[in-house]
Amino acid sequence: MTELLPKPRSVVAGSGEVRLTAHSQIYAGTAAEGVGHWLCTVLRQATGLPLREGRELDDTDGDGIGLQIDSELAPEEYRLVSDPTGVLIEGGSAAGVFWGAQALRQLLGPDAYRRAPIGRDRAWAVPYVTIEDSPRFRWRGLMLDVARHFMPKDGVLRYLDLMAAHKLNVFHFHLTDDQGWRLEIERYPKLTEIGSWRARTKFGHRASPLWEEKPHGGYYTQDDIREIVAYAAERHISVVPEIDIPGHSQAAIAAYPELGNTDVIDTTSLTVWDTWGISKNVLAPTDNALRFYEGVLEEVLDLFPADAGEFSSFVHIGGDECEKDQWRRSPTAQQRIEALGLADEDELQSWFIRHFDNWLTARGRRLIGWDEILQGGLAPGAAVSSWRGYQGGITAARAGHDVVMCPEQQVYLDHRQHDGADEPVPIGYVRTLEDVYRFEPVPPELTPEEARHVLGAQANVWTEVMEDPARVDYQTFPRLAAFAEVAWSSLPAPAERDFADFEHRMTAHYGRLDALGVAYRPPAGPRPWQRRPGVLGRPIDGPPPIV
Repeated sequence: MTELLPKPRSVVAGSGEVRLTAHSQIYAGTAAEGVGHWLCTVLRQATGLPLREGRELDDTDGDGIGLQIDSELAPEEYRLVSDPTGVLIEGGSAAGVFWGAQALRQLLGPDAYRRAPIGRDRAWAVPYVTIEDSPRFRWRGLMLDVARHFMPKDGVLRYLDLMAAHKLNVFHFHLTDDQGWRLEIERYPKLTEIGSWRARTKFGHRASPLWEEKPHGGYYTQDDIREIVAYAAERHISVVPEIDIPGHSQAAIAAYPELGNTDVIDTTSLTVWDTWGISKNVLAPTDNALRFYEGVLEEVLDLFPADAGEFSSFVHIGGDECEKDQWRRSPTAQQRIEALGLADEDELQSWFIRHFDNWLTARGRRLIGWDEILQGGLAPGAAVSSWRGYQGGITAARAGHDVVMCPEQQVYLDHRQHDGADEPVPIGYVRTLEDVYRFEPVPPELTPEEARHVLGAQANVWTEVMEDPARVDYQTFPRLAAFAEVAWSSLPAPAERDFADFEHRMTAHYGRLDALGVAYRPPAGPRPWQRRPGVLGRPIDGPPPIV
C-alpha cells in the first residue's frame, strides 16, 4: 500500500512488514503526545487493537510505533521508517509528526479509515519503507461556504478530518453573507435570531424558476466555534474566519436595519436574501456601522485565538463585490466621500477596508481579503486572496503583500466537473480532476523574490447550488485530492505532470474515500441519485481564461 497521496518527496520500499498486534504499543515523545493520542484513537477504532501507550521507544519490541521530534527537520517535514525495529515517525514539529502519521494511516490500507473494525481476522501491517517528505507550500487551504447553505457542526468537524487526511492545513470558514449569518455574537443577538434564517431558497442558478419553499438556516454557538477551533488545532489546521464587509451584508442589515443605507431605501423591509448573485444592499459608511463591526470582531478575536495555528492570526473580511449604487444615491455616503477627500465610491470602499486593516493590526492580527481590497492600498501585514484570476496575486506580491492563490477559473470547486448532460446543476467552466491536478499556484511572471510572497493555494467551495452535505462531497471530491497534491508536493511544470501516475494512486485513494463515507463523483460520472435533472445551472463553454 505505497500508493500515497499527496505524493511524498522520497519513498524507498524495503522487503518485509511490521505487523501490528495485540501487544503493539504507540510511544509519543515530548511534544508529540497530542499526535500520539490522535493516532491511538483512530487506529484503535479501526483495528480493534488495544495499542497501549509505551513508556519508552524501545518498548515497541519490533511491532510498535514511535513518534518523536527531530529539531533538524523543517517544521512540517517528516521521516517515516518502517523496518524490523518497528515504525518510527519523526517530524520537525508536532505538525510534521502528524503528517507522518497520516502517511502511516494510508500505508495500513483503506480500512484504517473506518470507525470500527470490520473483521477479527484482519491482519494490520505496515510495509518496510522509508519516506521522507515535506510540503511545497505553507498555506494549503480549503474554503467552505456555510452561509449560502448551512452545514451543521458535525459536518464541519468531518471536513476538518477530511482536510487532515489530505495534509491540508488552513480552513477558511465563510460565516456570513447576504443569505445567512452563521456565527453567534452575544452583543448582537438578532444576527442569529433573524439573520441566520431565510424563508425559502432558490433551487439551482438564480435564473432557475424553482424554489425550495421551506425555511433554511442555522448557526454555530460560541461554544460550537470553540469546539471547531480546538478540533482543528488538534489536527494542525488553522481556522481563518470570514466576516464579510462592506458588501455581502444583507443578512446583517435584515437583522439590524440601521446598518444599511437608510437614506436611500427602507432597510426595515429587507429580509435575509433567498436567491443568489450580488445584493445591492450594502453597509452604510457610517460611524455606527464601523462601531458595530468592531464589536463583532472583538468577539471573533476571542473565539478564534491567534495562537491556535500558524495562520490563526488572520481574519478574512471579504471586501469583494460591493455594489456602489446605494452609495451613489446616498447623501450620507456622499458627505463621507467629501469629508474624507476621496475621489469616488471605490475609494470609499478602500477607506472601509483600511479602517479594519488598521483596527486588526493594532490588535496583533492580520487582515486578509479578496483581491478587490488592493484598491486604495493596504497595511504592510495585510494579505490577499487572489480569486478573480492570477492578476490580483501578482499585483499584491509585487507590492510586498503575502498572497493565497485561489483563482476562480482553476480551483473553484463549485464549477462543473464534466460537460455531460448528467452533471448536476452545471456551473462555470469544466474543471476536471486532471485540470485541477495541472493547476500551478505560482505565476511565471513573478521573480523568485516576489514568488516568496505566495504563501500557498486554496480551493474554494461555494454552496449556492449545494443543498446538502452529499452535494458538497460531490463537488469537492475527488478534485480536492488533486488540489492537495498540488499544494503539498513538489511537482513538475503543469504540462509535465504525470497524471497517469496520479490516477493510478487514486484507485487506492477511492477506497479510502469510501471508508470515510465521502459521496464523491465517480470517475465514470454521477450516480443516478447524484444527478439533478431539470435544475438550471450556468455552464460556461470553452477553456477558462488565464487572467
